[in-house]
Amino acid sequence: MVTLLLGAHVSITGGVYKAPERGRKLTCDCIQIFSKNQMQWKTKPLADADAARFREESKKHGIAETMIHDSYLINLASPDDALLTKSRGAFVDEMRRAELLGVRYLVFHPGAHVGSGEQAGLRVIAESMDCARRESGSSGVILLLENTAGQGSVLGHSFEQLAKIMDSLEDQKGVGVCFDTCHAYAAGYDVRAPKGYERTFDVFDDVIGLDRLKAMHLNDSKGKLGSRLDRHEQIGRGHIGTEGFGNLMNDERFRDIPMVLETPGGEKEYASNLKLLRSLVRRS
Repeated sequence: MVTLLLGAHVSITGGVYKAPERGRKLTCDCIQIFSKNQMQWKTKPLADADAARFREESKKHGIAETMIHDSYLINLASPDDALLTKSRGAFVDEMRRAELLGVRYLVFHPGAHVGSGEQAGLRVIAESMDCARRESGSSGVILLLENTAGQGSVLGHSFEQLAKIMDSLEDQKGVGVCFDTCHAYAAGYDVRAPKGYERTFDVFDDVIGLDRLKAMHLNDSKGKLGSRLDRHEQIGRGHIGTEGFGNLMNDERFRDIPMVLETPGGEKEYASNLKLLRSLVRRS
């Protein structure tokens, strides 16, 4: 039987240290959080006492892994110098917060080229990651590029784009991928049909390497295959369906990878989604 690390993105309302207990109440083995308000550039520093309490609460409630998702305002591919500088500074802050909290995975959307072109955008993303690594001096935080649906000028919707970013980095050891099921399906990777599922991860292995797949976002898709529509849906209610998630829940290769929900409705729906996912695991 496949043993999985399943969880969800939970709120830090009232203090970051409250997230582990919220996750455990929802039956999470792992969680994802924002380390601060994701829609604001400026925020107060993370207190050492709050960080220490977060680490204690994580152990107390048996949270095996936590990921941080960076701010949605950050664009590491921006052709605008002012926005790029601001984004890089905010990204460094995210890395430092992750280190203080004892969180090893920082998940982020690669960025959007906003008219500068694919190749220029990919180059700037790699340069931004290198700059952030040098400035933060944080060797313990692993940067996880999240694959995207490919709306507009958003980069990272193909495995080849993700590979190009990683292969251009000065430090290729401290980087990996967070695989989002909705984004992959919307980008044209068929994870629903068994043959399409196997093909998807064969290609991922060939282009990127399965050893670089460190985490997953589990979201069904409102959009059809290849629609480029970044719209999450409840597990089993979208175009991926329980068939697609059944493939994933029974794949021995991913048994130790943290998998978190980002489905609509948030914490009101997470417990039922997690129950459904666990029910898809075939008993040996």
